[in-house]
Amino acid sequence: MQTRFVAVIALACAAGAGAATAVSAADVPPPWAYGFASPPPPGAGPPAPNPPPTLDNVTLHSVPGSQFSFTRAQIANRYGPADWFPEDHPTMPEVVAKGRQAAQPTIWACGLCHYPNGKGRPENANITGLTYEYFVQQMMDFRHDARKTSDPRKANTGLMSSFAKSMTDDEIKEAAKYFTAIRATPWIKVVESATVPKTRVQGGMFLTIDGAEAGTEPIGDRIIETPEKTHDTEFLRNPRSGFIAYVPPGSVKKGEALVMNGTTARGGKVTACTACHGSELRGMGPVPTLAGRSPSYAARQLFDMQQGHRNGVWTPLMSPVVRDLGPEDILSAAAYLASLQP
Repeated sequence: MQTRFVAVIALACAAGAGAATAVSAADVPPPWAYGFASPPPPGAGPPAPNPPPTLDNVTLHSVPGSQFSFTRAQIANRYGPADWFPEDHPTMPEVVAKGRQAAQPTIWACGLCHYPNGKGRPENANITGLTYEYFVQQMMDFRHDARKTSDPRKANTGLMSSFAKSMTDDEIKEAAKYFTAIRATPWIKVVESATVPKTRVQGGMFLTIDGAEAGTEPIGDRIIETPEKTHDTEFLRNPRSGFIAYVPPGSVKKGEALVMNGTTARGGKVTACTACHGSELRGMGPVPTLAGRSPSYAARQLFDMQQGHRNGVWTPLMSPVVRDLGPEDILSAAAYLASLQP
């Protein structure tokens, strides 16, 4: 049954690609999608690993609606981060709640970066609403170095490969069962605007600038995805505090034409995303959901596939489609997909 399903998808994608008009894509990764303010300089390599920070372990902090209080050291503990709302998710398996510090290399708690509720942040991924099969396959792709980054400065892609290699098959299955049991819910608000708040980059995320240096600037050819509440997200890691994605005016409509009908910005044709991902873009079988996802994440996955840095089992089905997308297409598709209800 699965073989037949994959064959149908492959035929649909190949048919659309055959009628496509070739569009040269930029070879430079869009810095906004990778959490940087500017493109990587020539010869850029991965950054040196960050040592565990020394954080305050005395002052207690709280978030609205939670009965718990945690210190900053507890909030950011790589091997047992704070869980503000245990009632929001199933009981976490050990690898999700604590990782495995005895592993070589060590495994951080999945809940640290992706949050215990799986919603994640722009610098990583929302891993709710996926199928068990797809989740496990992505972990296998990371384990076998089939998922790399087009921007060598983005260190957490390498971290994921390291974790996947250290995790046992059972740990991967436990994490997959846990996160795929959590239903996807709205997490990002898309706002079309010619201007955006001034931001600074920290940890692969755009944070709104406060104080004397605050203000606005032209959005240009970017999507700026930033926390609704900077302090809640960056300092407290509040898993109920979502994100705003500022996108260029008109990009959602352009993205709809591309995603739903396969019409590129230059009038070319590619396979519509609905052919494989379903009419509501919520996935079909082993093909993942796209609706309501981080536009930063979506854009960098499209670019990574286009540049040959993401080479998983399913990537050959996407390659004929993404090769004909220009930078504007990638931006507008990501904007439209993020605007949908998950």
